[in-house]
Amino acid sequence: MVREIIISIYLLLFKCLFALCNLLPLKNKVTFVVSFGDNSKYVYQEMCNQKIPFETVFLCKGLSKRHFLSYRNIKLLTFESINVIDTCKSIYHLATSKYIIIDNYFGFLAVTNFKHDVECIQLWHAAGAIKKFGLEDQSIGTRSKRANERFLQVYEKFHKVVVGSDAMAAIFKNAFNLDDQNILRTGIPRSDFFYDVKLRNDIILQLISENEDIKYKKVILYAPTFRDGQLDQFKLHLDIEKMYHKLRDHYIVLLRLHPAVKNTTDFGKNYPGFVYDYSSPKVNINELLLVTDILISDYSSIPYEFSLLNKPMIFFAYDLLQYKKERGLWDDFQEIVPGPVVYNTEEIINIILENKFDLEKIKEFSKKWNKYSKGKSSENLVHYLFMEEKMLNLDQQKAL
Repeated sequence: MVREIIISIYLLLFKCLFALCNLLPLKNKVTFVVSFGDNSKYVYQEMCNQKIPFETVFLCKGLSKRHFLSYRNIKLLTFESINVIDTCKSIYHLATSKYIIIDNYFGFLAVTNFKHDVECIQLWHAAGAIKKFGLEDQSIGTRSKRANERFLQVYEKFHKVVVGSDAMAAIFKNAFNLDDQNILRTGIPRSDFFYDVKLRNDIILQLISENEDIKYKKVILYAPTFRDGQLDQFKLHLDIEKMYHKLRDHYIVLLRLHPAVKNTTDFGKNYPGFVYDYSSPKVNINELLLVTDILISDYSSIPYEFSLLNKPMIFFAYDLLQYKKERGLWDDFQEIVPGPVVYNTEEIINIILENKFDLEKIKEFSKKWNKYSKGKSSENLVHYLFMEEKMLNLDQQKAL
């Protein structure tokens, strides 16, 4: 109840200031509202490549700001923080930009009435989805009526949602109550990374230079999804001790835990030369995928992009029944995932040692979920957004 009152007061103040700023004329400006950053970064880089004559603003939550610190000629502000000055500036930019590009759910959209010429693009942070979200989220039944109304008001502001596949388009239409006209099939911008051979090779060499075991042993990456209640208490359900005794001669394990998780056990110290912790948010997960031979995940969206590399995956669903009940899954888990589903560490070890993987199934999975992510996703999106302005700019240059 208290939380809902605080949200209502914040949105009322936001609405009033936005209404004032909305009286100002629109500018040739793009404002990115960012909580993750990687997709937005690729779009901005492509804008630079194509010399798009638009002012660019990044409103960043949390650690996402780190993606843009090296860029010049941009405005970089902290968003939804206690910084009042940045908040006021952010609202001004949101009200005077022709394009608003977001990568998550943002409550402020419920009270923003954009002008007719403004387009709001949802650049969602996942290429696919196993767990439910939006209107299909299991928690919708525990929300207040006002909260549910606010969620719908936010979803109504999505003029377009970027997808990498028709399968994901169907999920978005259900999750956000959208029509097919709201879907933009340009591919996921950050997936372009997997098609850049030179960049990939450079990153692999860099990772090997930092950890030579990556070169001489096969790499198992364990990247579980974040679970409610793990902020203060975390238990690693993967039995590292068993894996160490069975796999240490030929494998190493990289841990990629959620940055917010309070993990008090130093597995790298306990198992030197076998376990390495790469949970720092400074480490890009897609870069780790390049050196990964076997991915162990669960309900995360990481497998969707990892499938572009056509490498083996194991799905460690030790809490499947509980997770399905609390969060909900889009389909039967066994049918969704392109790899063995296991419930304990012994099964993981056996599958690895016996090489029980179906790469053909992974290829079909990637074909389904990465249909439009073919290495030109950023270019496709920038073309959609700015082609008219770009052609106009070229005509003006010719006239001079």
